[in-house]
Amino acid sequence: MTKTTLKPSSLGPARAALKKANLAYTQAYPGESSRRQPVHTVYGGAQIFKADTARKMGQTALATLQDSAPDAKTFAECLGFPKTGGFGKRVYERVVAKLEREPVEDFRIDFEDGYGHRPDAEEDGHAVSAAEETAKGLKEGTLPPFIGIRIKSLSEELFDRSLRTLDLFVSTLLERSGGKLPPNFVITLPKITVVEQVTALVRLLEALEKAKKLRTGSIPIELMVETPQSLFDADGRLALTDLVAAAEGRCVGAHLGVYDFTASLNITAAYQSMAHPACDVARHLMQLALAGTGVALSDGATNVMPVGPHKKDAKKALTPAQKKENREVVHRAWRLAYDHTRHSLERAIYQGWDLHPAQLPVRYAAVYAFFLEGLDPASRRLKSFIDKAAQATLLGDVFDDAATGQGLLNYFLRGISCGAITEEEALATGLTLEELRSRSFLKILNGRREASAR
Repeated sequence: MTKTTLKPSSLGPARAALKKANLAYTQAYPGESSRRQPVHTVYGGAQIFKADTARKMGQTALATLQDSAPDAKTFAECLGFPKTGGFGKRVYERVVAKLEREPVEDFRIDFEDGYGHRPDAEEDGHAVSAAEETAKGLKEGTLPPFIGIRIKSLSEELFDRSLRTLDLFVSTLLERSGGKLPPNFVITLPKITVVEQVTALVRLLEALEKAKKLRTGSIPIELMVETPQSLFDADGRLALTDLVAAAEGRCVGAHLGVYDFTASLNITAAYQSMAHPACDVARHLMQLALAGTGVALSDGATNVMPVGPHKKDAKKALTPAQKKENREVVHRAWRLAYDHTRHSLERAIYQGWDLHPAQLPVRYAAVYAFFLEGLDPASRRLKSFIDKAAQATLLGDVFDDAATGQGLLNYFLRGISCGAITEEEALATGLTLEELRSRSFLKILNGRREASAR
């Protein structure tokens, strides 16, 4: 028998320190979350929010699609889809189905840039009315799957106003809903400049939860990256990880605010765009800082709206020339939004902002095209990966690349959740529907191991 030199007793302190570090790493970087992430967040001013806003946005989106791309061929030509193989028809039909079934995945009731600065009494009224409409939508089942509010910043000038709006909204919502929060409810914190702003929001939410007898941590938060200080602190250190840590487990997302961010860098309005190189720097830093933490990333919005210059009038029909000009304007804006969305998706940022119902068709078209283009190779890759992982597990070998497996699985979970991929199409991976619905790579492996042992 070959003898070893090192004795377990001599490795005690080093082994204990390593175990502590490994466990701390696992806690800080649990890997990509298996929970559903919406493909977009629609921002709308609190003053106009109603319980059925999502449904009405879907109707407007469908009307825009009918006016500007009444068939798959027109839509495909606008966005440059392949002319053969039925790809454009496949995307178009799924976009229509999505707009009919679930037009909005996430809505943020906005008390910040999309709302503006108003007299206190007016904002108080809108905080109450928006909360009442949210409670009504919760009761009637008309809310989107994800919803929340964006408060004003916690700067010295706006702290009191922001706190009052937060308190009024949450308190009114809970009173009207019988103490229930909507599923996936979240508070979005904008224009962060110091870590103490995140800490203050956490303390405020703790106080609200205690007063309203909610479980501590019931109200999660999203952090907006729209200042240089959200990325680097005064000492030049990466700040985003500290901001997430200050959220004390509440942070579920980090959103890039493109236009405030570029403005903070003194980039003039003419060049503030999703495609500006400064935004790519921010995206990559966000990814590097938060990879493996389970915090979802979101990009910003295209600010060119697909709205034609000529409005319909019940008294006078649009001329053919006016209809043509409207369609051309919408198509240009759609192509720009499509390019922006693809830019984000290709950089592994699977969520973005929308600001107008007419943007919804192109949001889903870009997402669906992205997933459908990669469906076959992704299916083969995941099938091969799971087969190798399951074989290793069955043989008693150590398989510690679960994060990669979850990442591959999440491609299909994202595609299925948003309607890009059907469950039947995902079966090409070799997974069963039950395994897919578990949303967990580890559960799939454990299930296969247990089935083999029986």
